[in-house]
Amino acid sequence: MSHILLPLLPYRMYKLAYFCAMELQQIIKEAAARSISYLEYRELVATHTENHTNTGAETTEALAEYTKLNNQRLKRLDKTMKLLPENKEFLDAFKEDAYFLIITESWCGDAAQTMPMMNKVAEAANVPLRVVLRDDNPQLMDEFLTNGGRAIAKLILIDNRKGLPVATWGPRPTNATAYVAAEKAAKGTLSPEFKQELQNWYNKDKGKDTEKDLLQMLKSI
Repeated sequence: MSHILLPLLPYRMYKLAYFCAMELQQIIKEAAARSISYLEYRELVATHTENHTNTGAETTEALAEYTKLNNQRLKRLDKTMKLLPENKEFLDAFKEDAYFLIITESWCGDAAQTMPMMNKVAEAANVPLRVVLRDDNPQLMDEFLTNGGRAIAKLILIDNRKGLPVATWGPRPTNATAYVAAEKAAKGTLSPEFKQELQNWYNKDKGKDTEKDLLQMLKSI
């Protein structure tokens, strides 16, 4: 029996991989069709701020307040974040046929601190940037979990020719990820005080760790 089945195994594995890729391709295609531009996302967050609401499956006073705070952050960071001059030459010459697909929600503090830099990099590299909401796209989110969780913001670099991901990034820049991991290892949870410290870290970093990560990602492909 094994003599008959073994030669078929590589084909079965290939077939399974093929159908998995086709399924992911369709999930991405459907999500991209529902996506919005960065400007439209900014307008969406602003509208929720005016209405004292938030995106996502659950609307609460706390999430609405986080959305309001994030709207202020996005406004400020869109104006103040700047790319390093030494990165502009590479970004100007970037020619890959790809786009950024970002999964987020209006209340996510990490997203508000990193999306302005994602947008700066995308614009400089002439890479389209599209945004989808996590709770509206559970199938897509579940393809890009972080340690089993639906952590956001998540950036997926999609190859336009194949409709499949070539790289991912998120939910935080490298040094912030290490900072959070050390806190969890020491205390098992993230306190409100630590979350404020993390936002202070972002304010001091001014998007440079995110910029560095995204440049490494683009250079890797």
